[in-house]
Amino acid sequence: MSRSVRTSPEGSERPLNEAYDTALLDLDGVVYAGGEAIAHAVDSLADARAEGMHLAYVTNNALRTPDTVAGHLTELGIPTDADDVITSAQAVARLISEQVPAGARVLVIGGEGLRVALRERGLTPVESADDDPAAVVQGYGGPELAWGRFAEASYAVARGVPWFASNTDLTIPSGRGIAPGNGAAVQVVRIATGAEPQVAGKPLPPMHKETILRTGAKRPLVVGDRLDTDIEGAFNGEVDSLLVLTGVTDGAQLLAAPPQHRPTYVDADLRGLLTGQPEVAREGDGFGCGGWTATAGSDRLELSGEGAALDGLRALCAAAWTAAGDGSCALDAEKALARLGL
Repeated sequence: MSRSVRTSPEGSERPLNEAYDTALLDLDGVVYAGGEAIAHAVDSLADARAEGMHLAYVTNNALRTPDTVAGHLTELGIPTDADDVITSAQAVARLISEQVPAGARVLVIGGEGLRVALRERGLTPVESADDDPAAVVQGYGGPELAWGRFAEASYAVARGVPWFASNTDLTIPSGRGIAPGNGAAVQVVRIATGAEPQVAGKPLPPMHKETILRTGAKRPLVVGDRLDTDIEGAFNGEVDSLLVLTGVTDGAQLLAAPPQHRPTYVDADLRGLLTGQPEVAREGDGFGCGGWTATAGSDRLELSGEGAALDGLRALCAAAWTAAGDGSCALDAEKALARLGL
């Protein structure tokens, strides 16, 4: 049975922290940016936690250990235990452990987060293709990762050793801008060997499986800023999602989103966890939300009315996604978004 195509953001009469038992929160672009807390994040998460919502932090970055991530969040004013942090290193370690013997050697191309996760699953990290590894795992190793590590991976993979990757994000944000991510490093080994890795991180099912196993969530809500990792991961896991506009996704990208990238809810920042969500209603040939009405014309999206910018964006989403169906909306949205200051 095929999944229905989302054509509009949903509304919620209840605050989201009451409607869902667990928030599965992305970190960079949602909770912090450049290592500093994003506006309203600390207070919003404290309020959600105080009212009974379980908070879990889910990251594709395999470099840092859960202890390190929890320590950083605690320093920012968000008290966090290591058990509340789920990383792609943990997801890929479980994936490997399901396919190799207990105690097997695994060649590590990456940082300490991978080594800790492998040991947690009873596997033995090694450093050389000559150590007779049963698998190769590749994860983000930071800017100091030596070029020779990619060669080491290539030697083993070319021999037929199974190859795994924590994630394939091509870029990673840094305090100085956008840097190459693990996906770029994976591409180096792919070019050298012609092989394809098994991938664990968002948006793929192993990462969602890991978060549910570790949190025990019954009604999870994925909270993220990226359509192609956070929101697609929620889609693949068949759970609801909240897109916050504090990270990489802008209004134009949201309106053009194909079905797997369309969030359940859209809000400005993490304050959206503490509120209900307005309904988007059909109004004649268009869609209304707040004081706005959005329609899809022959070549552009049209917006009329006035009110809160987010309500206008929600109405535009409904018009764009309905017009696109199971594809991507190609209608010009520049003028409509300009009216909203987006």
